[in-house]
Amino acid sequence: MTRNNEERTGASNIDDPAPPPMMDMSPEQPFSFVTPTEFVDLPSEGKYYPEGHVLHNKDSVEIRYMTAKDEDILTSKSLLKKGIALDRLLRNVIIDKSINPNELVLGDKNAILVATRISGYGPFYNVKVTCPMCLSNSENDINLSELESSNGFESLKKHDVRCEDELFLLTLPKMQVEVGLKITTSADETEMIQKSEKRKKLKLPEAALTEQFKLLIKSVNGSTNPSHINELIDCMPALDSKYLREVYAEVTPNVDMTHDFQCTVCEYEGEVVVPFTAEFFWPK
Repeated sequence: MTRNNEERTGASNIDDPAPPPMMDMSPEQPFSFVTPTEFVDLPSEGKYYPEGHVLHNKDSVEIRYMTAKDEDILTSKSLLKKGIALDRLLRNVIIDKSINPNELVLGDKNAILVATRISGYGPFYNVKVTCPMCLSNSENDINLSELESSNGFESLKKHDVRCEDELFLLTLPKMQVEVGLKITTSADETEMIQKSEKRKKLKLPEAALTEQFKLLIKSVNGSTNPSHINELIDCMPALDSKYLREVYAEVTPNVDMTHDFQCTVCEYEGEVVVPFTAEFFWPK
């Protein structure tokens, strides 16, 4: 998922490397330390950013390793309360300051977060996983460096999905209606979370799925009229809803956060999603 600087620059190892330069320890000369950096491969390969965007057709982003100052961000109560701690962290570690974390394709953001976590605390992530069969909890050590990413290009062909004007165009099998879905960004994720929290505060019933569709679906048979889109969402059969969600997950570039799991209690075997708990950036 990441590439080191040696691979990017084409530098090669030598048998007898020169010794590191001596640091001037005189009082007149201050210490000079440089935080290491690395390049993170973007699942999107820059294909879903518009022309003129800094990441258009860029397949990687350079980040620096996490530092103690970055840990201050992750423990800031005010930033955590506002839900902006991770975005502030990304602003700090991404070398190119013209990149806005809110504009990142969600899969690219996930790839950078995983790489940042590895740079700070290593690749192993110890979490409690709930067995989907017997509901018992067991601890698992997950090697984050083994997670793979997908650009989704093969799935586009598989499901006959076209990409035009930064939308995925697919036909619902039951309704035989073509819908245009936008590629989710970090800002979209934040908006969905805020809407969900607002409904809770107003004590309104949960509507996560329909709210997600209202955010994703931007056209119906070429029409961008919101009333047409809302009417489609209200009338969509469950089979079409399931198809839309499954295909969208396949064609969207992202990090595959699933891993093989075997329950120590009932011996259930299957795949589970790696949970992004608080311990992801605050390990024991």
